[in-house]
Amino acid sequence: MKILLVEDDKITVNLLTQALNAHNYNVNTAADGETGFQLAQAYDYDLILLDVMIPKLDGISLCRELRASGYQMPILLLTALDSSNDRVQGLEAGADDYVAKPFNLPELIARIRALLRRGKATLTSTHLTWEKLQVNPDTTEVIYAEKVLHLTPKEYNLLELFLRNPRRIFSRGAILDRIWSAGEFPQEEAVTAHIKGLRQKLKAAGMNVDLVETVYGLGYRLKSLPEEIDNQKGSHKTTENAKSQETLSAKSSQPTEEVEQNLAHIKVLSVVAEIRAKLKASFIEKVLVFDRAIASLKIGTLDNGLRQEAQAQAHKLVGSLGTLGLPKGSEVARKIEHLFKAENILNPGTTQQIEVLVNLLKRIFDRPPAESDLEAISLVAEQRRLLIIDDDNLLRDRLEIEASNWQLRTEVANSVPVARSVIFQETPDAILLDLNSPKTKENRLAFLAELRRQKPEIPVMVVSEQNQLSDRIEVARLGASGFLSKSIPPVDILKAVALLLDQTSPAEAKVMVVDDDVHLLAALKMILQPWGFQITTLDEPQNFWEVLETTSPDLLILDVEMPGYSGIELCLAVRNDLRWSKLPVLFLTAHSESEIVRQMFVAGADDYINKPIVEPELIARILNRLERMQLRYKLAQQQC
Repeated sequence: MKILLVEDDKITVNLLTQALNAHNYNVNTAADGETGFQLAQAYDYDLILLDVMIPKLDGISLCRELRASGYQMPILLLTALDSSNDRVQGLEAGADDYVAKPFNLPELIARIRALLRRGKATLTSTHLTWEKLQVNPDTTEVIYAEKVLHLTPKEYNLLELFLRNPRRIFSRGAILDRIWSAGEFPQEEAVTAHIKGLRQKLKAAGMNVDLVETVYGLGYRLKSLPEEIDNQKGSHKTTENAKSQETLSAKSSQPTEEVEQNLAHIKVLSVVAEIRAKLKASFIEKVLVFDRAIASLKIGTLDNGLRQEAQAQAHKLVGSLGTLGLPKGSEVARKIEHLFKAENILNPGTTQQIEVLVNLLKRIFDRPPAESDLEAISLVAEQRRLLIIDDDNLLRDRLEIEASNWQLRTEVANSVPVARSVIFQETPDAILLDLNSPKTKENRLAFLAELRRQKPEIPVMVVSEQNQLSDRIEVARLGASGFLSKSIPPVDILKAVALLLDQTSPAEAKVMVVDDDVHLLAALKMILQPWGFQITTLDEPQNFWEVLETTSPDLLILDVEMPGYSGIELCLAVRNDLRWSKLPVLFLTAHSESEIVRQMFVAGADDYINKPIVEPELIARILNRLERMQLRYKLAQQQC
């Protein structure tokens, strides 16, 4: 499900985005009404969550514009204005529901679900089914043969997209448009990676047929069920099966739905605690506008612009403080907002009242947290901590937003001195180090060496926007746990970090690489290990056959030119042995001459990659070959 959130308060946007993501909703955001209208025209949203007091085009006017333009998606108004007149205006403008700030997150999620159910009322059933698979869009619960599947938000959204559009072929570009938010900029390979993840989880649950079918050259679609299943439609047997399936669903949905809701609730509590801590750190800066307004009031020079700025800041705090578990602060902020209104600001005693309330507001974080807050803080403490050392604000923000999906609690350091301080205070579980620092001009390689000497127990993953072999070799020599390109989507960077932290996770495949360049082997190992591959490297072709039989790889990568035996000769030997005749073989070559390419394919190559290696291309080609190998294996099993 895709939701558009139109809200200008960054704290509320951050909180709602992560909370909705925890419930497997895909969220796009707009900070003003005009942008919100443009996004609503450009994308197909299932629901719009709309604040009333937003810049350029207010929420009620935007609601009217949308309805006048024929848009019928549910609209939920969200605002700190709570008079009956405001509610009437919103509903008359075409809104379907109205929630006042500060809001209760579980209640808000419940209202969103209710509106989404209402929007799908024309469907005969809210459950989506395929073979033994059942998906409940209301709870985002996925069950296959009585097993509950735990999908990432992107995997769930892919699954629902295909089930709702059974005959439609989606290109990777179309999938990016439907599943990824407008502010995300993934490569098309991200679609392949997430479909691969979905297929693997379905297979692990017992599904023997690929639900997602690849239509080569076009994209992906939902695979048609076998004919014998289709022919049973309308029969008595199908009716009985449906009844028994409903009974099964009724028996199993209650406990599993409760588990899913609890997991989502834990995520939301963690998000609330984290955002509250960030707000506390920057709170004094946020309320400085009140101090400036009070000073101007005392000398009679308060202009309308500053008054409106102070009123707007108080309005934002009404929602954010209340939602973050500080209802007293929300109440104080509401009183300040009321006093800063044009009709109240010149009343006798207003300045003194505002000053007293602002001083009270500044001390609001000194109050002991409520029991629910302590629960949230303890939950956050149990999460694995990732320290991100990066002064690239865009990537850093996207990583922070995505981290909650991987049960990672992030801390950010924009310089090496700050990172040292954070590590000294509390050792992180892992470090993500951006190698490039154009702003601070720091020597991050030297800091990596320092980390490996002083904190060798902390795994360090390196990211870089430069794809230089010299950097990769140096990073490998210093003992980093992996090297990733910054062109990789944030979700895949964090997936690599999660795999690094969870060393018990099974590898996706075994890859053997043969090349006489030991530096290139080290670099390739750094590239491939973060993706969960088991890597075996060999720099002496003379030992090739012994290593091949010992490791039994799922994929083989060969250099063309090597002393003793060339990669083409090794490939011929592999293809001449029935045990290895189906093994996927990729070549690495600095040559693009047609004759060399012809020799590789005559020898039995499946694909080749030009040097210098481009990391995203290498990963995409490896994944593609492994997927085709799995498909071939499944087809062979079906024919047996």
